[in-house]
Amino acid sequence: MSRRLFLLTAGLLTRALSWAAGVPGLSIRGKLTRSQDQKPALEISPNKLVDLEGDQATTGVLNDKRLLGADFEAVGHFNSPDHFEIDPIHTRSMFVHKDGKRLMITYWCDVCYIRTYTPGTCVCCQKYTDLDLRESDEP
Repeated sequence: MSRRLFLLTAGLLTRALSWAAGVPGLSIRGKLTRSQDQKPALEISPNKLVDLEGDQATTGVLNDKRLLGADFEAVGHFNSPDHFEIDPIHTRSMFVHKDGKRLMITYWCDVCYIRTYTPGTCVCCQKYTDLDLRESDEP
């Protein structure tokens, strides 16, 4: 009987994961942290980590030490129960929650007045950009 229950549960889980992978814009929220192998992860409950993945620019944001410990929200889909793939950087799919506000993660060069969406040096003056959390301009 336990084998039958196991197979039924495994089948339901497989169907649920297939459905979740196809759902656009699934959002998860938790504390941005690191897994035991030092990869970006989201602590969604005590002792429950979900590994985060994304394109190169998204990975740059996830590895920004200034965001470690932040109340972080990511939009994307699950590849497995403990692996979440964030939508591409151009879709603005990462946010920080602070003081009751949902803030976009941006980076700013105060010398050249250039805004980017991933950390790094300014394309103009080469100064390292400042983290600049902003309220959305969208309605």
